Amino acid sequence: MNMRCFIAGAGEYSGCVTPRRGDYIIAADGGYTELILHGITPDIVVGDFDSLGSPPEHPNVMQCPAEKDDTDIMIAIKKGFAEGCNTFIIDGGLGGRLDHTFANFQLLAYISKNGARGYLLGRDITITAVTNGSISFLPGAAGIVSVFSMGGKAAGLTLKGLKYPLVNATLTDDYPLGVSNEFTGEPASISVRYGTLIIMWTGGMDAVESGIGKDDSNREH
Repeated sequence: MNMRCFIAGAGEYSGCVTPRRGDYIIAADGGYTELILHGITPDIVVGDFDSLGSPPEHPNVMQCPAEKDDTDIMIAIKKGFAEGCNTFIIDGGLGGRLDHTFANFQLLAYISKNGARGYLLGRDITITAVTNGSISFLPGAAGIVSVFSMGGKAAGLTLKGLKYPLVNATLTDDYPLGVSNEFTGEPASISVRYGTLIIMWTGGMDAVESGIGKDDSNREH
């Protein structure tokens, strides 16, 4: 069963994906304001509430201390995993502090390494992570797609249907070989045999092949 978790953070909210019936909706601190502005009621609100100033009037609030190891979005992701979610859509995770943006890239890797798929949404960009697996794109996808190694080496990288294909290549985290590739309009796929990739493309989640959020990567233990 594919259960989606929709998380709203306190960064720049794109509003490009609307939660659907059955999604588990989490507001991470200041993300609560954006959800309410868009007429969306979260199932739970989590965080230390440094952005909101105080916990909101909501029947289900998980307040955390300000001095903690996990970011508010990480707390939301762990809650989503506890509820049985295997797809995570994060809006409001870009456009704010650069350190938090980079932390959210790491959270995509965390989701991927735990056998699920996460998507970080921006107004003109979507970002995901793939670990020891692949992602496919529908015909007609257009624009730029970039691929980066997240931590050490990503080996056995194969890019198909893109302007600059690769077969069984290796990416490292200190050389941007995979930046600024392009969709060609043909079906495209990106796969890695061993390692974690951060993949970002212009456009939305609708470019991903059937079953948005379906993950065929392998869980790391």
